[in-house]
Amino acid sequence: MNYLMILSIVGKVLCVEAVFMLPPMVISLCLGEYRAALALVLSAVAAAIVGLPMALHKPKNTWLFARDGLVTVGVVWIIVSVFGALPFCFSGAIPGFVDSLFESASGFTTTGATVIADVESMPKGIQFWRCFTHWLGGMGVLVFLMILNPLTAKNSGENMHLLRAESPGIRASKLVPRMKDSATILYLIYIGMTLAQFVLLLFGGVSVYDSICLAMSTAGTGGFTAYNDSMASFSSYTQWVTMVFLLLFSVNFNIWFMLLLGQWRKALSNGELRTFLMITAGAVGLLMFSVRGVFTDMGECLRVCAFKAVSILSTTAYTTVDFAIWPEFARMLMLLMMIIGACAGSTVGGAKIIRIRLLFKIIRRSIHNAFHPNKVILIHEDGEIVDDYTVNSVSVYFLTYFVIIGLVSLLVSIDGCSFETGFSTAVACINNVGLGLGEVGVIENFSRFSVFSKLVLIITMITGRLEIYPILVFFVPSVWRK
Repeated sequence: MNYLMILSIVGKVLCVEAVFMLPPMVISLCLGEYRAALALVLSAVAAAIVGLPMALHKPKNTWLFARDGLVTVGVVWIIVSVFGALPFCFSGAIPGFVDSLFESASGFTTTGATVIADVESMPKGIQFWRCFTHWLGGMGVLVFLMILNPLTAKNSGENMHLLRAESPGIRASKLVPRMKDSATILYLIYIGMTLAQFVLLLFGGVSVYDSICLAMSTAGTGGFTAYNDSMASFSSYTQWVTMVFLLLFSVNFNIWFMLLLGQWRKALSNGELRTFLMITAGAVGLLMFSVRGVFTDMGECLRVCAFKAVSILSTTAYTTVDFAIWPEFARMLMLLMMIIGACAGSTVGGAKIIRIRLLFKIIRRSIHNAFHPNKVILIHEDGEIVDDYTVNSVSVYFLTYFVIIGLVSLLVSIDGCSFETGFSTAVACINNVGLGLGEVGVIENFSRFSVFSKLVLIITMITGRLEIYPILVFFVPSVWRK
């Protein structure tokens, strides 16, 4: 294990995080929120003091193996969440460090779960930092750092270990030969789409501040807003614009790169994309059928159901209505959508549609092999043969995924919550959705849980954002041996 290289990367990330605390600090100063501004300055200074010595130290050996990459990504996300909690804690916006850490981890992992009952009473600068964490965590902090500075001397193969560990999906690939150029392209697409939504929101009469916060939360498919009612107070135009961009950010960014290159046929024939669009359309139709008796206006029914379906599938969990009064079928359908998620290579959480597709193909192959045990059946995806390693990793992922859900449900039940609350809480956190059923529904939050349960959920959110393995390796003794 190359500990010095890991510390160097962690130091660079902390320095970058310190710089990113400056924009909300400026906002606080402009609005006269001096305590919030001081809190952000102290947090930035703390991150710089800890990170700068590690960043300036140049390790002699810059190699990183796959094991080092997993550990590095896990450590980085934990450290980033810890220092990201300091502005909440120092400003007094959230009393208690554990609650501040919960909000920070929820922000960076784009989960959107909150312990805050009155968001509107928070200083604007702290609100901005809260939404900014979604934007920073959406694409990945290490991907951004690769743009500024190659993390290893080789700038390719070894950086791929970090990209694989941080990127959502079954595999990570470079868009162009150089790793730094690939990261730059990803972030340019990310920034361009964020700015496009920001401009369209301004045309709809949304204030500059709200437009920025909403665009950042949407880009990271997180769910934080500056209002207690999430998006219920925004206009229909704003909700439709947000819904469109939730769909765009739910698509694999490789698809957008193909479209920029003019490879329309290859992009539109992508199996995961077509499945995502069909699932979205089907979910909207089923929700409308289920809640048809709740609405008198079918136009409003379409808007509410479409927004809810896209919001849940994108694991953003914006809300416009209280779905606690909806039929049980609609609520169970939303729970299923939390698990499915959207496309790999996007900013969403969930199991990812590509894994769902492969899982059904694995099941189908197993059924055929039961009748023809000697027949070799290959699994294909988008015209390519899926290798056995990928097939096995998908099977192991789902097994581990449901074991974690069961374990987290059991641990949070210590607080005496119902099965519906405990199970939906585990599903919401591992899938980075941030909204469950029962006592963690639309009008409730996660403040009801004990310190122990909050710590469990913090680890669960980070585990879900990093696709499980970078956190699980911490508990494998052989990882720490030479």
